[in-house]
Amino acid sequence: MLNKIKEKIIIIFIMLTIFPTTIFAYSNKIIAGGESIGIEINTNGVLIAGFYNIGNYNPGKDANLQKGDIITSVNNKKVSSIEEFINYIKDSNSNNIDITYIRGKNKNNTTLSLIKEDGVVKTGLYVKDSITGIGTLSFIDPNTRYYGALGHEIIDNTTGIKLNVKDGKIYSSNVTSIEKSTRGNPGSKKAITNSNDIYGNVNENTISGIFGTYTKDFNINKLYNVVDFKDIKIGNAKILTVLNGNDKKEYDIKIIKINNNNDNKNILFEITDNELINSSGGIVQGMSGSPIIQGNNIIGAVTNVIVNNPKRGYGILITSMLKEAEN
Repeated sequence: MLNKIKEKIIIIFIMLTIFPTTIFAYSNKIIAGGESIGIEINTNGVLIAGFYNIGNYNPGKDANLQKGDIITSVNNKKVSSIEEFINYIKDSNSNNIDITYIRGKNKNNTTLSLIKEDGVVKTGLYVKDSITGIGTLSFIDPNTRYYGALGHEIIDNTTGIKLNVKDGKIYSSNVTSIEKSTRGNPGSKKAITNSNDIYGNVNENTISGIFGTYTKDFNINKLYNVVDFKDIKIGNAKILTVLNGNDKKEYDIKIIKINNNNDNKNILFEITDNELINSSGGIVQGMSGSPIIQGNNIIGAVTNVIVNNPKRGYGILITSMLKEAEN
């Protein structure tokens, strides 16, 4: 009997020791971003951005396709780019093709008619396989080289669909001008980008931002402490961002309210810096990802502007971004 008890104890002990646990290993001191970055994401599959008529026909709608559907194969051949999509259509030598597509979480199949007009085969579909834009780098973990940016997901503006990442990159961006925010009308940063000056790759596009590995050299002259939600204080803080060229500067804000909800609107703040208000009118598009600093601590990153009061906005907790970077 004693041997059986010992055997059970040993089995239980082994089960406990091999049971998987989630341990986050991000550094407790990281590099704050603030730099403007160019972003390019290539999608998994080909995204349907719209439709056009060919004579009296609309092949896409006749096939029950919708804007935002993602084509993943043609005639049972995997599609990962527009070039492949076009080549498979040419190779089909038929009046129709079998398509597999993703809508939401569901995989579906349909048949798309091809129509020849003036010697050109047409599908009636507007499609895209990549998207580009600008944003702000939030942090680099100097030990893992993981980075985070934006603080929110990238959504295709023609379909409202969150992009699934096949691959992508971030690269240098030089801010040339600011279109100021006004009440009800958020402004934006204008920038020149250089896609050949690569900072890192893009592996994830999530509600907490975009993430990947930072491949360019960086210095660790200034590191900020990573703090938990409970250590954030109501009151004065700063954001790091670029308004001109690549000149990263600190600007004053006031933290009004904080919460620990499972979203990217954890920190409500108001811009109090006159220089920033005069230059941008408040928060503008392209400022997403700007790190929020309190003393020697990095506490979050800018995510949203309040449209009817662009001096106010929201930020995500930096710990949420760091945890996502490691997934």
